[in-house]
Amino acid sequence: MKILVCLKQVPHKDARLEVASDGSWIEEGNLKFEINEYDTYALEEALRIKDAGDAEVVVVSIGPERVVQSLRTALGMGADRAIHVCDDALEKTDSLGVAKTLAAVAKDEEFDLVLMGLMSDDANYALTGPMLAERLGIAHAAGIVKETLSDGSVEVERELEGGSLGVVSLPLPCLLTTQTGMNEVRYASLKGIMQAKKKPLDKKSLADLGLTASDVEPKVTVEKIYAPLKGEGAEIIEGSASEVADKLISKIKELGLL
Repeated sequence: MKILVCLKQVPHKDARLEVASDGSWIEEGNLKFEINEYDTYALEEALRIKDAGDAEVVVVSIGPERVVQSLRTALGMGADRAIHVCDDALEKTDSLGVAKTLAAVAKDEEFDLVLMGLMSDDANYALTGPMLAERLGIAHAAGIVKETLSDGSVEVERELEGGSLGVVSLPLPCLLTTQTGMNEVRYASLKGIMQAKKKPLDKKSLADLGLTASDVEPKVTVEKIYAPLKGEGAEIIEGSASEVADKLISKIKELGLL
């Protein structure tokens, strides 16, 4: 079995974020970066499948040179090889451009399973997975919390609204996006980190993938980001629990929120 795991590098969860001077995005100059949390669960699930049988795990990530650090981390955790797509034209691309690029990476290899996080910690769009599945012409399930492989298919439990779970069976090949907390993510061991230095890490440009800058030109762009405006104050409601509830409901109705 061959498994492709798509990783995104995002700012560290404890990083202090500041809006760039032009308001186009955050200031990245002094930030630390790490593998997107949702994607770590996808990687761990792939590694568990590998541990249980004969499987090759390939990780791929799009981004500047700093992305290599995250790919090396994935290799240190147990992935077999990595693909780094680095091209200036991808800097401002959108979810569709990312999906097109990942599909081009996958087209020359017969992957049985594609795993990736449900969404990225920075954008939260949750679009790339379904778009990639469509580009590859394979079935997909989003927000899975459990998977069980059998001959030629995979049964998954996926998270629905209201805390419910749905059980779906998909034929292989297919694409799954993972929810956080579905497993316990391992750390890269010292031995794994040393071995990672010898594992293949291929660097590719858009031209190498048969794509051009126009192919990944964004359909959606971020015009401006800014910190939410602070209110002028807060009203504290006092009284017994029932009195506070009544006053709160009245206030919500007064504001037209109910």
